[in-house]
Amino acid sequence: QVQLVESGGGLVQAGGSLRLSCAASGRTFSNYVMGWFRQAPGKEREFVAAISRRGDNTHYTDSVKGRFTISRDNAKNTVYLKMNSLKPEDTAVYYCAARVGSYLATGSYDYDYWGQGTQVTVSS
Repeated sequence: QVQLVESGGGLVQAGGSLRLSCAASGRTFSNYVMGWFRQAPGKEREFVAAISRRGDNTHYTDSVKGRFTISRDNAKNTVYLKMNSLKPEDTAVYYCAARVGSYLATGSYDYDYWGQGTQVTVSS
């Protein structure tokens, strides 16, 4: 079992920045691919970014490329999502997730463990 706790969400104006953190406890953090997903009201949960177990490979959805950066610190059992140039359409609950294996999956059904989410609201 892996327990995940997100933090760092909040209210920010368009063009601003936030950094989300996800602290993991339980099994060995470096054994897991980590991902970030988001879910806006009335919409399905969507993939945002994923990072490999060693942090040397990343993958992003097109709408956040060049604005968001995923990173991890295995010594601190934490994965981050730095979000720059935020837009109102980035407003959502953001979830971190962990999956066993090496593939940087983009489907929520591929992830085994989830955090409770943190709200990000971008005002125009």
